[in-house]
Amino acid sequence: MLNSISFAQKQRLAYIDFCLLFKGTIYRQDLINRFEVGLSAGSRDFSLYKELAPHNLSYDTIERRYCQTAEFKPLFEHDARRTLTKLANDISDGFDAIGDVHFPVEAPSSLNVPDIFIVARLVQAILNNKAVSIIYTSLSSGSAARELVPHAIVDNGLRWHVRAFDRKSNSFRDFVLTRISKVTLKSAPGQHEQATADAEWQRLIPLQLVPHPKNVEYPTAIEMDYGMENEQLLIEVRAAMAGYLLRRWNVDCTERATLKGPEYQLWLQNRFTLNNLQNLAIAPGYSYGDKK
Repeated sequence: MLNSISFAQKQRLAYIDFCLLFKGTIYRQDLINRFEVGLSAGSRDFSLYKELAPHNLSYDTIERRYCQTAEFKPLFEHDARRTLTKLANDISDGFDAIGDVHFPVEAPSSLNVPDIFIVARLVQAILNNKAVSIIYTSLSSGSAARELVPHAIVDNGLRWHVRAFDRKSNSFRDFVLTRISKVTLKSAPGQHEQATADAEWQRLIPLQLVPHPKNVEYPTAIEMDYGMENEQLLIEVRAAMAGYLLRRWNVDCTERATLKGPEYQLWLQNRFTLNNLQNLAIAPGYSYGDKK
């Protein structure tokens, strides 16, 4: 039945669902004020919601509000990761109550925020299969012009990068977006400069992560944190992204789990299968190891 109703009414029903799920209650006036609809239209929305999910809400005649019942099951899907991101950043998509209520969800501030016009030009280049000329400031050589062929925007958990073929080094690399000060679109790239030729990007590698055998006293807690099965987490990631993930999660990548400290709660158990990967050099303990 949800597929047969209008987009606007679906938004209002999702708003009711969100309020019941996260607030536990909703007043009819909340819906009327949020969407600027009339009393009769608001009443119809609640009637339709009750028809679609009769066991989700009850009406409190004293407080004159609708309340979540013990049998409540969301009518709409509220993705946990997306919802937490929206709550933490106070971003509403029109299907929720964010902005009406301050929810107690916070997130650490990002290290940097890229220039939206730089991002837009790079996305244009990617979508239209164009090379770009940029001014890039690096730690080793300062500001200089470079020509890139970008194919993806990447969030490594701390900073935003663009993955691109670098004509100066003749290789695929990551460039920090906030270090780019100018972007000019160029002609179409050659076949060897496109994403299909980026071997590290195309290659998926398995990571076998387990609770740290020396730093964690109660491994069950870590298994719950990461949704492990059979005491391990098996994931596949792009080779070009593996080092970022391992560093972000503080995974001990030494051969014998020798990194000490409470921040190292995971150990990369299959390090021996991951040879000759450039991105892994930034993973904790991977570059030096502890061979004996």
